[in-house]
Amino acid sequence: MNTTLTLAQIDNYRKNGFLHVPGFLGSDETAILKAAVLEVVASMGNKKVAGGELDWVESDDYYSKIFTQRLNLWKINETIKSFMLNADLGKMLCNIEGVDGYRIWHDQALIKEPFGNPTGWHLDNPFWSFSSYNAISIWIALEDATLSNGCLYFIPGSRELATYEKTNIGTNMGDLFKIYPKMAEIDTVAAPMKAGDCSFHNGLTAHGAGANMTRGRRTAMTCAYMPIGSTFNGEKNILPDSYFKSLAVGQVLDNDKQNPIVYSSHR
Repeated sequence: MNTTLTLAQIDNYRKNGFLHVPGFLGSDETAILKAAVLEVVASMGNKKVAGGELDWVESDDYYSKIFTQRLNLWKINETIKSFMLNADLGKMLCNIEGVDGYRIWHDQALIKEPFGNPTGWHLDNPFWSFSSYNAISIWIALEDATLSNGCLYFIPGSRELATYEKTNIGTNMGDLFKIYPKMAEIDTVAAPMKAGDCSFHNGLTAHGAGANMTRGRRTAMTCAYMPIGSTFNGEKNILPDSYFKSLAVGQVLDNDKQNPIVYSSHR
């Protein structure tokens, strides 16, 4: 795992809200993570969340045809956990965003199946149970992500225009721009990646993905991270029912079982 960044890369991220990092994983690491992800996804059937805490299941609607989505795989697979909770990765996140530490929010496998629907433009953080200008996600290509099979697209600088208002990822690619019309005036940037590459994007950076126009899969593993000290905003999202019901708005999200610390400069 290559967790070294130049100052120019960090500056690029802070200016644009996203960063493509070629060669984040070596070929052997990519193969190991991909095998673990595919094994866990296959074992879960149509259940979307690992660990039995939520009863989300895949259906036959438009959203389910955007990608095969499976969440919190780190909870049931040690290989995936070792990648997603890697302390060097956590320190890398801190360097990118300039914060002291991160907890994992949730991971998710995102497999755009052959001829899968496009992913509408959206922001991540408004869906989550905390609101932070420094929320961040990693997106790891486990096989080549191309213009043909549904690579990511970003809108540079969009986090500076964003609030925490959200739109669902639906059939209309441009619903986000009804809320944020200024974002529609910015040229988008495609981010094709080779297997083992990754990208980082801020939780308020607008992004989407094209349709998969090929007969092959586009397999990616992603993970979202929450700055240490973030507080509950009232959204349930991925929180288990019992934990969600115990929280009050403004309470610090510091449950080490649900959201363990990945890295802290104070440790």
